[in-house]
Amino acid sequence: MSEERRLADLIIRHCAPTLANLKTANLFGYRYDTADSLARALGELAAELAPRGIRFRVLHDAGQRALIYVYRARRLAEDLSGAEAAALLAACGYRCDGCEAALDCLARRIEADNGQFPHEIGLFLGYPFGDVKGFIENKGRNCKCTGCWKVYCDECEARRQFGRFEKCRAIYCRLYREGRTLSRLTVAA
Repeated sequence: MSEERRLADLIIRHCAPTLANLKTANLFGYRYDTADSLARALGELAAELAPRGIRFRVLHDAGQRALIYVYRARRLAEDLSGAEAAALLAACGYRCDGCEAALDCLARRIEADNGQFPHEIGLFLGYPFGDVKGFIENKGRNCKCTGCWKVYCDECEARRQFGRFEKCRAIYCRLYREGRTLSRLTVAA
């Protein structure tokens, strides 16, 4: 199986809510054959999905294992532009303006921690601000429930979101198996 096909399979499985424009971003680990084959496959997918608002970024590369961030730049800019998010990022040491610069800072923080996720990463994944803040303040403990993230605020809404994301993932996986292309499954935004 080609690198592009293996990558597309994982994007469908891990990023369907982002492709459907239900979520800002998703993140997944990917074991690749060579750096050139990864760059080529990501380049082809980026060219195919950019017109629909999807971008790709390798946030960490540990040599044949990459952490790939799939996101919608417009949604990310909106998520990070709020006063609360900006203050939290500043408190975490982000001294940057704009979502690309913030992603550069995030990548450096992941690299500095040997591929570990800094707690503020939830802001980059479209998690509710209150839940990201609650996770940081509680050091990951005392949450109301766990799904795609740990919930500290609106449990009912979070459970609805988790259900929507899971239903989206199931539908996208089925349609992809039936032959729909990644491009056709990606909502333009």
